[in-house]
Amino acid sequence: MTDGDRMQVTTMWRYPVKSMLGEQVTEARLDEAGVSRDRRVAVIDQDTGLVATAKHPRLWRHLLKYTASVRGDGVVITSPSGWALDATAAGVDEKLSAELGRVVRVATERPDGATVERPDPEDVLAEGVEAAVHAETLEIGQGSPAATFVDYAPVHLISSATLDEIGVEHVRYRPNLVLQTPPGTPPFVENSWLGRELRIGDDVVLRLVLPTPRCSVPTLEHGDLGRSPQAVRALLAANRVDVPGFGTLPCAGCYAEVVRGGTIRVGDEATLG
Repeated sequence: MTDGDRMQVTTMWRYPVKSMLGEQVTEARLDEAGVSRDRRVAVIDQDTGLVATAKHPRLWRHLLKYTASVRGDGVVITSPSGWALDATAAGVDEKLSAELGRVVRVATERPDGATVERPDPEDVLAEGVEAAVHAETLEIGQGSPAATFVDYAPVHLISSATLDEIGVEHVRYRPNLVLQTPPGTPPFVENSWLGRELRIGDDVVLRLVLPTPRCSVPTLEHGDLGRSPQAVRALLAANRVDVPGFGTLPCAGCYAEVVRGGTIRVGDEATLG
């Protein structure tokens, strides 16, 4: 095993509501569904039945101004307008509908065949976030055994080498794990990890299964962070990857499935096998 196979977990996140801002944690339990309480809740468009996601910025980019956090057995949504309520509380659907400009409901169980709309990020960059560009419809959770609202597989991670190359804030990519890689590690090293297993701490084993295709989300405003077209333009220029089943797409990071669950902590060593 080389030094290049040894890394460290420096940051962990969970996102209790899909496409809302999440919360940073120092310890997390992982099982086959991924990080505990991650992407367990979503907003559903009542008219279309589609899962609301900031991948479609004309309709849903303002979701990235809301924050979701775990409180006891529930999830609290905090609105940029100031209110904070449990996601399942009476009146939340009406408040979100009024602020988002579409009739929505909060869902805690993923419907069978749940889908999202995803415009090509190049179209959004060229036409702007308000443009009515063509959007593909994609089924989510295809690489997960659990009925959560993940885009593909239960865990999403990205390396410091890739982030350093792009030069934008890691939160734009909404990873569960940021891994500090050794000095000299090339950017987009995650492309070479696919098919390998990653052991984290004493217990957890992940299998790295797919490059993470990037939509418009990293370029959008995230809370107080402004827009950053560079977050995807850098990938369009330097890391277009053939993603099995999805085509050749700009990618950063990778998805993983959980081979063996357990508890991980910031500071844990992560070792590729």
